[in-house]
Order: sequence, then C-alpha cells, then structure tokens
Amino acid sequence: MPPLEASLVFPAQTATDDISVDVRAVPYAWCMAKRAIDVVVGALALLVATPVIALAALGIVCVSPGPPFFLQERLGKDGKAFRLVKLRTMVDGAHLVHDEMHVYNDVDGPVLKIRNDPRLHPLGRLLRRSSIDELPNLLNVLRGEMSLVGPRPPLESEVRHYDAFALRRLHVRPGITCLWQISGRSDVSFEEWMRLDNEYIDGWSPLGDLAILIRTIPAVLRREGAH
Repeated sequence: MPPLEASLVFPAQTATDDISVDVRAVPYAWCMAKRAIDVVVGALALLVATPVIALAALGIVCVSPGPPFFLQERLGKDGKAFRLVKLRTMVDGAHLVHDEMHVYNDVDGPVLKIRNDPRLHPLGRLLRRSSIDELPNLLNVLRGEMSLVGPRPPLESEVRHYDAFALRRLHVRPGITCLWQISGRSDVSFEEWMRLDNEYIDGWSPLGDLAILIRTIPAVLRREGAH
C-alpha cells in the first residue's frame, strides 16, 4: 500500500471553502462529550469484542490464505487519510480488482456494493451480514481517527465523484455507525444516504449519538441491507 498523504487534495470544482461555512457550529463541551463517549464506550466494546474478533480471525486463517486483517486507506475529517482496520472478508488481494468489479455493482452512486460478491471467502458473507468485520474499527475510534457515530469513511476514489452536498460529510469525524447504518444500509439509494449523513451533521448531539448507538443493535440483528 502506498504511503498515506497528509490530506486529500480536493478537485477544484468542489469549492470546499464554500461549504465549510455551511456546517453547524456546536458547543465545545459537546465535542468533549462525544470524545469521552468514544473512548469509554469504545474501550468497553473492544474489550467485549476481542474474543469475537480473535475467533473470527482464526476462522479466516483457516478458510482463506493471507492475513486475517485488512488495512484500507480511507478519508476522515477534513479529507485526512488513515488506515481503516477490518477483518478480511474477501480473498487476499481482492482490492486489486476493485475498479473492474463496478460492472457488477448493485447500488447507484460512486460506491461499490455487490450483493453476491464473488471475491468473498467462505466466511465473508457471515462476517459482513453480522457486521463482525467492522469490530476492529474500534481501534480507529480509540486512536481518534473515527468516532462511534458519524458518516462511514469513504474511499478517495469515491470522494472524487462527490458534489458539494456530499463533501460536507468530510467536515466531521467518520464513524462506525450512523443514520444510514440504521436505515437500511445498502438498500438505501446514494442520494438518500447523503441526505441522512447531512441530516446527522446538521442535528447531532451527544444524546443523539447515544440514541443511534442503541438503535444500531437491533439494526445489526435484522441484517437489513448488509452485504
């Protein structure tokens, strides 16, 4: 994987200066409370999830050659790149044919979501539908690269196709769960996804984050839009 850039160089036509003033200012105490929730709840969740992650990692090694974890470059707050930690759900090296797989895309917009992705290893579908593959994201939360609640971190190749409305999601720290996550995930259109992320940006609060975290549990159990 090539070295990470310090931050994303946005295309000229996106005019990020114009959208920065359109993001709601929030009390500093809210930001502190959000970080406190991330650290306390994130640490407890990681402690509980560690045996599950370890068991899943062992299963991946047994069914698919290669490392059990997958590090992928994503974009965080203000377009700063970081390495997202996930459990590997695809065969080793599947990311190398990412662009070629767009012909099988099941969703609209610049994102790639394939319902029956042929690159999945034998445990991949289970890990994705149960969201177990995302549990190592808790490490990114504790490192301050992500939050428990916030828009999902995009790939740079996706951001290159964003308009100004979609780019607003880069003005907050990305998260593990969000309104999109509890509203159908991949069954939601790209336009609705961006609307939900912007709704979160314009209305989030510490109590609202806790409500989304609570609603995430039944959403994950229902497995709606998880593929």
